[in-house]
Amino acid sequence: MSSEAIQNSIITDLRLAPEGHLKIDWVEAHMPVLNRVRKQFEAEQPFKGLKVTISLHLEAKTAYLAKVVQAGGAEVTITGSNPLSTQDDVCAALVEDGVTVYAKYNPAPEEYKALLIKSLETKPDLIIDDGGDLVTILHSERTDLLENVRGGAEETTTGILRLKAMDKEGQLKFPMVAVNDAYCKYLFDNRYGTGQSVWDGINRTTNLVVAGKTVVVVGYGWCGKGVAMRAKGLGANVVVTEIDAIKAVEAVMDGFQVMPMLEAAKVGDFFVTVTGNRDVIRGEHYDVMKDGAILSNAGHFDVEVNKPELAERSVSIRTVRRNIEEYHLKDGRKMYLLAEGRLVNLAAGDGHPAEIMDMTFALQALSLKYVNDRYKEIGKTVVNVPYELDEQVARFKLESLGVNIDALSAEQRAYLESWQEH
Repeated sequence: MSSEAIQNSIITDLRLAPEGHLKIDWVEAHMPVLNRVRKQFEAEQPFKGLKVTISLHLEAKTAYLAKVVQAGGAEVTITGSNPLSTQDDVCAALVEDGVTVYAKYNPAPEEYKALLIKSLETKPDLIIDDGGDLVTILHSERTDLLENVRGGAEETTTGILRLKAMDKEGQLKFPMVAVNDAYCKYLFDNRYGTGQSVWDGINRTTNLVVAGKTVVVVGYGWCGKGVAMRAKGLGANVVVTEIDAIKAVEAVMDGFQVMPMLEAAKVGDFFVTVTGNRDVIRGEHYDVMKDGAILSNAGHFDVEVNKPELAERSVSIRTVRRNIEEYHLKDGRKMYLLAEGRLVNLAAGDGHPAEIMDMTFALQALSLKYVNDRYKEIGKTVVNVPYELDEQVARFKLESLGVNIDALSAEQRAYLESWQEH
């Protein structure tokens, strides 16, 4: 047990650690790819003498990533990336394991921000970010903490959008690896991870049947595809709304109805937003929704479902069940918002399955090593995960499943690489 981590950390209660250790032990047993990376890091010590600050949804799988980075020689500090997804028992367990933690479940907004800043005041050499909060703070109100930062890795679509906007304006001060854009991230984490965990969160929170209901999925990116796929599997009638014509055609060919949001609002029983944009469900939509409509969000920030416009139409708001707020509208209808409009799969659930985050967090760990090894040559820009790392994670995953695949023969490779007539 690290006395320094205990002394420096800001958490709810260290006595919660035993339950947190059990959670971390469980995911460790189901994350064979990350275990493989851990052995590599223990041998190579790629982060020896370096400080790493991590901002991610602070639950057991994230905790194990922190321990893997720590095993690579780093002094690790971790904070949350959403006030409702932090698990206090996991925080306590990490502190006992020598990781400095600045995070609590459901802190006030000003305290949440203060904890993010506190994690950066350790003056990290490397960061792992989720949604771009650490990067934004470093480039705005705390530029004094930029000096030591070599680079980092970003987890989400939302964060990468923010990073690319900074990069385009020439404002980014260090290299960031766009982990979300790796094949093993968006093909598996965004689709299968989000698809399953969103419905885990909705089902455990509402305890209502999905079969026979109409589910409106707002946005048909990789996350939206997963949410729609799992809703269909649960027996729902699925409607997709989109602004992208190509994705809309894809949704139609995948067997879903596609219509404008104003039309979808009239028929939906469950709504799930997965766009990364603001106000995709707003006042005009509330005006035509069914009595009893259930609203949820699976995008990074709680701006996709416009809460102020819903409150304006309401005579009362009350919590009717954990993570369910009832908005009693002036015309008598009631609408239900899950998890305050925050990430429903993490604020009202445990997030993605361990086997899915095994691949994503292996990518995070390897990307962090990659940017540390090459930060000078990369420059101050956003870069993709090298295909070799992406494929390495996939091969580790196949090995853990006991699955073998073919390889090209020399003749086949020569055939594919030749432009001459065969």
